[in-house]
Amino acid sequence: MAMEGYRGFLGLLVSALLVGFLSVIFTLIWVLHYREGLGWDGGALEFNWHPVLLVTGFIFIQGIAIIVYRLPWTWKCSKLLMKSIHAGLNTIAAILAIIALVAVFDYHNVRNIPNMYSLHSWVGLTAVILYFLQLVLGFLIFLLPWAPLSLRALVMPVHVYSGLLLFATVIATSLMGLTEKLFFVLTNPAYSTFPPEGVFANTLGLLILLFGALILWIATRPQWKRPKEPSSTLLQTNGGAAEGTEGSVAVNPGNNLDKSDSELNSEARKRNFALDEAGQRSTM
Repeated sequence: MAMEGYRGFLGLLVSALLVGFLSVIFTLIWVLHYREGLGWDGGALEFNWHPVLLVTGFIFIQGIAIIVYRLPWTWKCSKLLMKSIHAGLNTIAAILAIIALVAVFDYHNVRNIPNMYSLHSWVGLTAVILYFLQLVLGFLIFLLPWAPLSLRALVMPVHVYSGLLLFATVIATSLMGLTEKLFFVLTNPAYSTFPPEGVFANTLGLLILLFGALILWIATRPQWKRPKEPSSTLLQTNGGAAEGTEGSVAVNPGNNLDKSDSELNSEARKRNFALDEAGQRSTM
């Protein structure tokens, strides 16, 4: 099935990937050129893993996970495969976020710097906790076959909204943290005098913001949703119709199916189809 506005989608997708990749590269250049590099010794070099891992995982990889369902080349892939890819990318992002938190807490503890006193840290830790909750609930409800379709249909709008909200929150938190770090380290020359590091880091912040805007735009355009898939199975009706059928009813030769029963069965099939579709198809 052809995508409506395919050229526009392709242009935005390429732009998002390019800007996201540049954000990761700019973060690496910032810590390697301006902040002395990377290490794992409890000092400033260990802290530098914090922005690198968060921009790479919590921003870039999470952004790709959000729009993976919208790639038209994957529409012929099975829904289970796409769910697994979506969950896998989010899991990688979560793991990198945890390592990034370990790095910053180690750095604070070695330097006797207080933990969790800034707005950046409050919002950031809240986002990580909610992200893990979102990941676990998504795995249990949508990836595993245990949850009833009614529960999937109920949770899906919340899952989609909370995913977008968390992504936007992570973008905002990264900008707060970037500004906070620049105020701490740029004292001579001062941040207010437009030193090269300050200008470079500000440019990084703009790239992160632009990446977030592109991902959110792609993820919220209704014409770029994954097409509706015909339901392969129907819930069994109270009359015991087999799954995968059109609700066939055995009748005696020469007798017509009662009209009211036919209408009831038709309505039941429509409700089952809508419920199955809502539970199985991601609106991302």
